[in-house]
Amino acid sequence: MSCQRGNVKRTRPQKYKNKTAFKNDLHDTSSKIKQVNNIEIVNVCVKCKTILEWKIKYKKYKLLKAPKKCTKCEQKTVKNAYHMMCIPCAEMQKVCPKCGKVEEIVKKNEFDQGKMDTQLQKLIRDLPERKRRTFFRYISQNEKTSGKEARNTEDTKEEMMEKFKSLNLEPEEEEYTSGDESDNMSEHSY
Repeated sequence: MSCQRGNVKRTRPQKYKNKTAFKNDLHDTSSKIKQVNNIEIVNVCVKCKTILEWKIKYKKYKLLKAPKKCTKCEQKTVKNAYHMMCIPCAEMQKVCPKCGKVEEIVKKNEFDQGKMDTQLQKLIRDLPERKRRTFFRYISQNEKTSGKEARNTEDTKEEMMEKFKSLNLEPEEEEYTSGDESDNMSEHSY
């Protein structure tokens, strides 16, 4: 950007770019960080949810040490960080407990695609290659059939987890015993 008045258009790209994404638990593996990463953000509006997720992602989220005072009932019942009123008061007035605005509240029972994806990725990483490919084939077949008929996301999630468990519990079909093969190979001379 130029120091010229009114010139806000930059012609060059960003000068310094990160090579790797930030990980909030890369160097700090304490129980506090694990607790913060496992927090499920519910009972707030969509905007507040994205704000709190950003705070967790970039290690800016600070846990409450003691309960705070609710602005509506004046009791020390606020147990979530960054909230200004307790959950019962917010539900009674139908407002977001963090910002206090009348918005649509994100509930706990909603299907969170991002969480399921991360859980599946962790589980898939541990699978052997053959079972991994079988699981991916199953998912692609599921997507083809879901295009024909509308399916409930919870049912699909349960089906995928059942398929994953069946893949994980099946014993390996091809187990090689190296001792028997080496004995057979040593008997024959080529």
